[in-house]
Amino acid sequence: MLNCAKSVDMLTKFIFFILLSTILSANNIIQSTYYVNSNDIYLSHIIKDAPSNKQIYKIKPGKYTKRVRSKDLLKTLKKHGYRDFSAKSMYVKFIKKSPIDTSKIALYIKEYYLNNYDQIDIKEIKVESRGYIATLPKNYSIEIRKKNYLSKSGIVNIKTSDNKKIFFNYTINANILIYLSNKKINRDTELSPLNTVKKSILLDNFMAKPIQNIDSNALQGKHNIKKDEVITTRDVEILSVVKRDSFIDVSLNSKNMSISFSAKALQDGKLGDTITVQKSSGKRLKVRVTGKNRAEMR
Repeated sequence: MLNCAKSVDMLTKFIFFILLSTILSANNIIQSTYYVNSNDIYLSHIIKDAPSNKQIYKIKPGKYTKRVRSKDLLKTLKKHGYRDFSAKSMYVKFIKKSPIDTSKIALYIKEYYLNNYDQIDIKEIKVESRGYIATLPKNYSIEIRKKNYLSKSGIVNIKTSDNKKIFFNYTINANILIYLSNKKINRDTELSPLNTVKKSILLDNFMAKPIQNIDSNALQGKHNIKKDEVITTRDVEILSVVKRDSFIDVSLNSKNMSISFSAKALQDGKLGDTITVQKSSGKRLKVRVTGKNRAEMR
């Protein structure tokens, strides 16, 4: 019985070791681009705080970039004792940093993200030219792609007076507030603190803009939303304050008279929508939705 318990314990430790190794290995992915301060490329450019700062490559004089095969770089790392690395791209590019001030571009990116998110805490923005640039033009405009705010990294370009474009890579380290579903939310169900939780997360990559406020906007699920999903604009729509087959109060106000009656809604309706209702007599009317189970005739 004791030997059996020891065997189970050893097996558990072995499985834990394998899982830990897999996690560590998954985190050690070499980047497709590295920026260096000189023509000399050291081990520490790839591995932060490398114990031995050994030169592994050199950018040729008069050149500003060096491209190497990922598999060759992995062999070099392995030679120096770093085995748990992998690559997602076929090549790795080393670019010599340009001696330019990119603070104006970084400020533009910051304003762009602040304008697209109601609640965002920007900690750092890094901007690097996609090639070596000795100086920036004196006058230029800045352009950024329409949906770049959905990602923590992207491309921005400056446009000179003679319409020349210079491109830059950027990364942004920021936290944003999002709403997470704490249970399955069925279609047409109103979003509330009962089925959502507000959470601060690192800005990463989103397919659509996360919802950041459900208090000032009455929203409902556009489709079924799974538990623990980040809720985005693709998942919700304005809440229908009138539901199909419900009975609502319809009013008619004019200078000479004011009447109201109950009618059956034949379709869902949001604030301001024109819907069809049916009176008890069977007559159908067009009305405008004015509130929860309320509408008016014109």
